[in-house]
Amino acid sequence: MSEPENDAVEALLREGFEGPVPDEGFCDDVMQRLPPRRRRHVWPLAAGLAAGAVVCWLSLQSVPLVRTGWRDWLSGQISAPALTLLLVMAGISLLALAWTVAEADDRRSESRQ
Repeated sequence: MSEPENDAVEALLREGFEGPVPDEGFCDDVMQRLPPRRRRHVWPLAAGLAAGAVVCWLSLQSVPLVRTGWRDWLSGQISAPALTLLLVMAGISLLALAWTVAEADDRRSESRQ
C-alpha cells in the first residue's frame, strides 16, 4: 500500500477505536508465561578483545613504520610515521564511537518494542 492509503486506513482505525482494546488479561497472562531473558556473558567479548590486541601488537612489532612512529611521537617530533599512527588511532576511536552509538540505538529500539 502507498502512503496516502496507509494514512487513510490509520485515520479510520483511530476513529473506530478510542482507547485500548479490552483483552480480559490476555496480554498479562502471555507476559507471565514468557521465559526470562537469558543473561549475556561478558567474558567472550573481553577474551576476544584481549586476544585481538595481543595478536595485533605482535604482528606490528616487526613493522618499522610503527617503531619509527612511536619513537618520533615519544620524542616529540612530528613525522609521517607519527602522524600515521595518530590518524589510525583517531580512526579506530571514531569507529568504536559509531559502533557504540549504533548498539545503543538498537538496544533502545528493542526495549520500546
